[in-house]
Amino acid sequence: MLALGLLFAAYSARGTAPGLLHRPVATGAAQAASAPAQTPEDRVRAMDAGHEAGVKAFPAPTAGKGAQPLAPEMVGGVKVFKVTASEIDWEIAPGVKKTAFAYNGAVPGPTIRVTEGDRVRLILRNNLKESTSIHFHGLLIPNNMDGVPFITQPPVKPGESFTYEFTARNPGSHMYHSHHAADRQVPLGLLGAFIIEPKNRSAEPKVSQDQILILNDGFFGYTINGKGFPATTPIVAKNGEWIRVRFMNEGLMIHPMHLHGMPMRVITADGYPVPQPYQVDTLNIAPGQRFDVLIHATEAGVWAFHCHLLNHAESDHGMHGMVTALIVK
Repeated sequence: MLALGLLFAAYSARGTAPGLLHRPVATGAAQAASAPAQTPEDRVRAMDAGHEAGVKAFPAPTAGKGAQPLAPEMVGGVKVFKVTASEIDWEIAPGVKKTAFAYNGAVPGPTIRVTEGDRVRLILRNNLKESTSIHFHGLLIPNNMDGVPFITQPPVKPGESFTYEFTARNPGSHMYHSHHAADRQVPLGLLGAFIIEPKNRSAEPKVSQDQILILNDGFFGYTINGKGFPATTPIVAKNGEWIRVRFMNEGLMIHPMHLHGMPMRVITADGYPVPQPYQVDTLNIAPGQRFDVLIHATEAGVWAFHCHLLNHAESDHGMHGMVTALIVK
């Protein structure tokens, strides 16, 4: 990124010692015998180098990208989506791979986007070694399509499929996720965005970007769209653009998301328009909640965008987890 390169030119000119994070580490008696005691100056240099290295690496490349759009098949006027749950290896940050549960091989699963009034059919194939299901979080659907095993349907056992079918009724930002052993299956990656666009779009805000930020925590640490800093993806905008951000908290914790430099205008909560839009720079998002905000990109520069439970975002070793940036050119 050009903006980040310019930002760090000054730092490299200061002669920060390279390689502090890459020295071979001795252990046990060998370490005690060979390593000099760390001075306060050593600690300062190491801490600063750790922070600098992480920021310089951003946005770091990793394998796999979640929350990508899924195009439906049209069958007799019905929009048909095919989703397969399976176990995969997922790279959360550079070189950090964990076993994940995924829809269609990615975390988050594919983004499903339909229009109010559409007839929708979603076919779930379970390739996991355990049962699962899909709940359509926030959607107004028939009871037998709600996806809660032993309440509205049987569990979808390994090797089996289940077909969900309903009419998309309520526009807004919604989610889909497992509702079987959900405290484990959802943090492991069985989650995705389900967007219903209004049929009448006259009241929709005019924006140049429509971004989805799915927050999660648990087995993979603190992630945005399945990645932890420095592997998160920045939002890049031209000065003067309006951006819509759809926050979705699929985690087990509250995450107050804070944007530096510019306010966020809250326009919907859980898919429903708020009675009066309001401005914030920190938006507290509880598990299961969705908020849509508008950001007017008026201030040039690289602006931090992160969870303000600071242990979800930063430590002595540098920024990590639930951190990204808004870059205004």
